[in-house]
Formats: sequence, structure tokens, C-alpha cells
Amino acid sequence: MVPLRARYLRAPGTLSPVGKAREVDVRLAGVTKRFGDVVAVDDISLDILRGEFFSLLGPSGCGKTTTLRMIGGFELPDEGAIELAGADVAGLPPHRRDVNTVFQSYALFPHLNVFDNVAYGLRRRRIAKDHIPGQVRRILELVDMPGFEARRITQLSGGQQQRVALARALVNQPQVLLLDEPLGALDLKLRKQMQLELKGLQHEIGISFIYVTHDQEEAMTMSDRIAVMRNGRIEQVGPPQDVYERPATEFVAGFLGASNLLDGTVGAPDGNFRTIDLLSGEKVRVLAGSIDGEQQRIKLGVRPEKIRIAGAAPGSVNGENAIEGTVRDATFVGVSNVYTVATRDGHVVTVYAQNLGTSTDRPPAPGETVTLKWHPEHTFVVSGREGGADGE
Repeated sequence: MVPLRARYLRAPGTLSPVGKAREVDVRLAGVTKRFGDVVAVDDISLDILRGEFFSLLGPSGCGKTTTLRMIGGFELPDEGAIELAGADVAGLPPHRRDVNTVFQSYALFPHLNVFDNVAYGLRRRRIAKDHIPGQVRRILELVDMPGFEARRITQLSGGQQQRVALARALVNQPQVLLLDEPLGALDLKLRKQMQLELKGLQHEIGISFIYVTHDQEEAMTMSDRIAVMRNGRIEQVGPPQDVYERPATEFVAGFLGASNLLDGTVGAPDGNFRTIDLLSGEKVRVLAGSIDGEQQRIKLGVRPEKIRIAGAAPGSVNGENAIEGTVRDATFVGVSNVYTVATRDGHVVTVYAQNLGTSTDRPPAPGETVTLKWHPEHTFVVSGREGGADGE
């Protein structure tokens, strides 16, 4: 058997040895899954590249776990094809697919020690007995658990159990590792620590990780790309920064962090920008490329941390967008002040003002009139389209 590091030499984002673009490890083509009258996954098509940390992100019932289970062979699609390294595996059982899965519950054997848990898959594959100790030892070193071979599972912390579950999945050298909310049972501090460790581990061994989570921060922290799912369909796919800064739909804008949405009508061109007429009569600008040529009435958005709050001074300054509003609430949360501001057209806008601790200006109080300013480049336009049927 090829040593683990030797098999997965290429780090994510690199070219193959012959200079070609990265290959597709997992391909879903028109995949649909129904449970009775419920369409859990609705005509999904998706390519996951070799060596990629890819996350399926969405609320409960969006279809992300069902999608992962179909890749792993625990569920079979009703329609469509699933390919691993170019081979159609839609009808194959889990043990005949070159993937392994780490579950939220870890699914470790409590009556076996760490060594036997990790060695279980090797023994099922009838690996020579004299090869097993060395392979177990190497994989435990990789997950930072050397010397734990004789420990019982019940003697381990939650983080240690998660590492053992990873070791058991990786020791078989799968082409793809599937992870179904594996950090969900950990406390917040340990979960954040394990996020970084998981990403580091994936980068070191270079295999594809497909990760299911409902935690937006978790997905953005670890992923090379994210697929945001809703009602059995994919709303948007892209690198975390692109999905956050340029959400494609109203749902993505609201699910992946906080977002302020305003209604407007497309106005005249202005160089690289388009003017948007708000319901209040105020005008703001967005990048011209954000507007579909057919659109007239749109929803535009801006993230709370992109907005600067100032005293009442209507009008654009230095090309900034500027709208007027009245402070409804001001809350100090340590790293920032959070303001809710009612605009002239009836929207409520949230603003995160960083607590720099150096300003001598008195922060605005509820009831005061203020101006909200932000750069036009920080304005995005979203589709308000709805998703499909409810998923599982």
C-alpha cells in the first residue's frame, strides 16, 4: 500500500505533475432524490475538484446531508448520475466506493481501544497483519494522537474521539473523505480549534474533503468553495469571499451573515456604475456589471460592517453612497457598536461600527437623524427567486 503522504502529494490549488488543470473528483449530474412525495434533492449538478475542501452549507432540511449520503452510497438517487474520478457509482454500495465518511456521532466502537478502532477498516480489507501496526501508528501521528493506541474510547475527550474517527476514515486512503457535521458535538472553543486543525490536515494530505454544515462561519473558515443549499437546490457555488461579498440571491445574502436589502429602480448609467433610485427618492450607485440588462426593479444589498454612520449630512461625499435615517437602537457589544437605523423609505438597516476606542465623537443615540455611507463597490444586487420543494 502506498504511504498516505506519498499518495496525496499535491496540495489543493496546484496543477497536476503534467501541468494539466485539476481533475474532477466528484461529479453530480442532474441528481434527484425523493422520499415519498417530498423532493429532498432536486436536480443538482455539481463538480468537486481533486484536493478541494468543499462545503455543502444550508439550514436543516435543505438536502445537504442527503446529497452527502448519495455520494457515499448510503442513499441511491432516483434520477441522475454520480461519478467518482470519472466512473459512474450511482448504483454501487458504500464499500465499493473509494470514499469514507466521518459522522457527527463519530460511530466509534466503545468496546474497542483506539488501535482496534483505527485498524478495523484495514482488517476488513484483509491487509496483512504485520502491515497494520505501522499504518495505524502513522495515521495516529498524522492526527496528533501518537501513544493513544491502548486507550479506551470512553477515556477520550470529544476532540480526541473526533481525531480517532478521522484516523479510522483516513487509514484506508480514500480518494474522497465525507464529513457530516463532525464538529457539531463539540463546545465552541474546541470546535473553532478543530476547524483549523481539519483544514490543516486536509491541506497536508491533499485529498478532497466534502463537508456538510449549517454553520456559516465554519464553512467560510475551512472551505475552498461553498455550495449554499435551500429546499433541495443549490442557490450559489463559489469561494467563501465571493459568495459573501456577491451573494446571488436574497436567501444567500441573509443566510451567509447579516445583510441589509433595499428596494430600488434601475436608473441612468454613470461611468462604471448604474444609478439606483430608492423608494425614498434618494439615489445610490452599484457597479454596472451587477445589473442584468433586463432588470428594472431590483433589491440591492450592503453588509452591516461596510456602512459608516455619521451625523446628518445628506448627499454623496467622495463618490460614496449616502442615505438618511433615524437611529432606533444602539447596542455596545464589545468589539463593535450595533445600530439599527430606520431609513426614509421604511427599511431597517443594521450597522456594525468597529469599537476603535480612539474616537472622541459621541456615538449617535436613538431618535437622532444620521447619514449612512458606503462605497458603491460594496453594493450587491440579488435575485429574490424562491427555492424548490422542501428537502431532507
